[in-house]
Amino acid sequence: INTDYSTRIGMIITISGEAGAGKGSVGRLLAKRLRFKFYSIGEIIRKIAREQGVSVEELNKQAEHDYTTDRLVDSYQKKLGKHQDNFVLDSRLGFYFIPHSVKVYLTADLMVRAKRIINDKRREEHYTTVREAIKKIKERKESDQRRYKKLYSIDCYNPRLYDIVIDTTKLSINEVVDRIVKKLDNVQNKKFI
Repeated sequence: INTDYSTRIGMIITISGEAGAGKGSVGRLLAKRLRFKFYSIGEIIRKIAREQGVSVEELNKQAEHDYTTDRLVDSYQKKLGKHQDNFVLDSRLGFYFIPHSVKVYLTADLMVRAKRIINDKRREEHYTTVREAIKKIKERKESDQRRYKKLYSIDCYNPRLYDIVIDTTKLSINEVVDRIVKKLDNVQNKKFI
């Protein structure tokens, strides 16, 4: 699939989903395929955690009581949605802060996601066993749900909030991107009818 969306005005794609479902990898390839810019809120959060000398997990725990980081990241996403077009945003809450975006949600089997995170070798999220990764994934999801429910009254893990939902368990990154690209025109046309 070689569709060139780079000449279109106004397309924004937000990718949300579960840890290890492939948001970053899919987002980067999708942006490259569409000739769009790519932004990752996860990368911004990891940078903030490094600057503060804490782990991403510790930063998320802090965020349950101190919303400074959330407000900073939220503001950044809102500005992107207002002032730019033709980009892909990897963000759990991008769909919420950029409501006119094409909203993609990625999910996958928990065991598969845990193995992906271990194989990804993220410096900030290093787990040595699948059991440990599963435990941390569940804790992160619960923390996110508490925080986002309190701040925004939403559950970003609810697939019904999205335009495109894909289970990536048995799919390659290319296959996921192909499926998204195939659905883009239908979704965007429905949004503007």
